[in-house]
Amino acid sequence: MAKQKPKSRAAAKTAALKKSPARKTASKTVAKSTARKTKTRALPAAKPRPRPKQRIAISHHREEDFKADGLRTYAQYCDLGIAEASHGLAQAHVIRLIGPCNPAEVSKLHFHDVEFQMVYVLKGWIKTYMEGQGETLMKEGSAWTQPPRIKHLVMDYSDDVELLEVILPAEFKTVELAT
Repeated sequence: MAKQKPKSRAAAKTAALKKSPARKTASKTVAKSTARKTKTRALPAAKPRPRPKQRIAISHHREEDFKADGLRTYAQYCDLGIAEASHGLAQAHVIRLIGPCNPAEVSKLHFHDVEFQMVYVLKGWIKTYMEGQGETLMKEGSAWTQPPRIKHLVMDYSDDVELLEVILPAEFKTVELAT
């Protein structure tokens, strides 16, 4: 039985490749070429919106800068200007908890919808509860981070406690949980 001639050049090339020992190499080359063509045809990835340029924030300790206008009624906050300087990327403030501690007011289980939170004890002490960690006494010089959305509460604190708190982003939601 006689073999038929291929009808087109493409068919002839395919037939020759099937017989050729270099078939595997050729098919890999074709696959790579196709992959490259696919990549060049793909739409460019959307560039992230650039953040506005941050500026320098300088803050000096002044008693008159402590305000009772923050998250908790039993605390005074001294804003360090980081939120404005970073265009909302982060916030930092010194928190002065007003003593004596009233557990009925302060010991409410809650979490913050944040990406990062760090607290450093500048003066005095504070006793906290964090889910998965339990009760912890933090004294002057102690620092801790709270993972995003970790449930926690303040249990007790000294009458002179002052904390430095850094949070990302500057604007966030706090959710109080029913006990």
